[in-house]
Amino acid sequence: MITMLHIEIPRRIESSLLSLLGQFPVVAIVGPRQAGKSTLAHRILPRIGTALYLDLELPSDLAKLRDPEAYLTLHAGETVCIDEVQRMPDIFPLLRALVDRDRRPHRYLVLGSASSGLLRQSGESLAGRIAYSELQPFTIDEVAEHGNATEHWLRGGFPDSFLAEDDAASYRWREQFVRTFLERDIPALGIDVATATMERLWTMLAASNGSTLNRARFADPIGVSPQTVARYIDILESTFMVRVLRPFFRNTKKRLVRTPKIYLRDSGLLHTLLRVRTWDELYGHPAIGASWEAYALEQILGSLPGWNASFYRSTGGAEIDLVLDRGTRTVAVEFKATSSPRVTKGFYLAADDIQANERYIVAPLAVPDLIPFGGGAILCRPENVVERLAG
Repeated sequence: MITMLHIEIPRRIESSLLSLLGQFPVVAIVGPRQAGKSTLAHRILPRIGTALYLDLELPSDLAKLRDPEAYLTLHAGETVCIDEVQRMPDIFPLLRALVDRDRRPHRYLVLGSASSGLLRQSGESLAGRIAYSELQPFTIDEVAEHGNATEHWLRGGFPDSFLAEDDAASYRWREQFVRTFLERDIPALGIDVATATMERLWTMLAASNGSTLNRARFADPIGVSPQTVARYIDILESTFMVRVLRPFFRNTKKRLVRTPKIYLRDSGLLHTLLRVRTWDELYGHPAIGASWEAYALEQILGSLPGWNASFYRSTGGAEIDLVLDRGTRTVAVEFKATSSPRVTKGFYLAADDIQANERYIVAPLAVPDLIPFGGGAILCRPENVVERLAG
């Protein structure tokens, strides 16, 4: 079994974080719970000098901050790391005041499970003083060298799920994650929701993974208003459980679909909500295509910060699953859950509409080669797209 120590944190993540710490007085690592934020912090802290680590889930550490100004002033010469900082949101104005007295870099490293309240409070209190670094669960480029791409798709990227002894143990861990997230983590973020209603909505979103977002369609079966559905989806998005992909907005001559699409961000949690336990069950499941689309999309977007992401769909049926653009580059990406994909004419028409200068058909291939596909497109794997666009 692969251990955490044998999956190295990519150098791009470490170097990016160290660069931010060298420039800003406060850096926040945000991302879902259990994604490895604490592990990353413990790897980074020894490299920036004397550091102090506080975990606010530990009563002993929380007690140290009964008088936070006095305690933090006592440790002014150290980098102070505050884990689960959302448990003490009123600390942000104090951090601002302390930083304004001394604007040295890497004074504070804060880790949070990224609620909208956390981001709002830190953004208002620390504007111009804080930088964010998002950490997601393991991505395919971090585990591919171990030959576990299919296992990664099935189990998802949360370390305890991916590194579990077998598929059954992984599934049990994810079941408990879902339960804990609903019953403990959301309330701990100060968010008031009906747990049973949130679970039903989350399950419905899993069944509709990759589809356009019709809030009214979800509202009636769970007995709430479309406004409540919108609020619950905002919660799931701000806690990194779902991704809302906005439609392409550049002016074209075509009439375009304007409704966003929604995806579950971790394929392992998607499969848990769909009650898919094994690869054989996934292979025979009607949602395998939507599962691959969500999985491959997340592997690409999670590794390409700074790119604008959207999807394209005209009312006439021309469609691109993922449009990436930055500067002069416009990229069209189609996802197919087969090693022998067939692509409709609508993809090529849509790629012409947006003047895409790069086109990729992303499939779960057994070989890492880039394969010419016709129409200017390349057949490849998710990590190939990342490699070609990461420069």
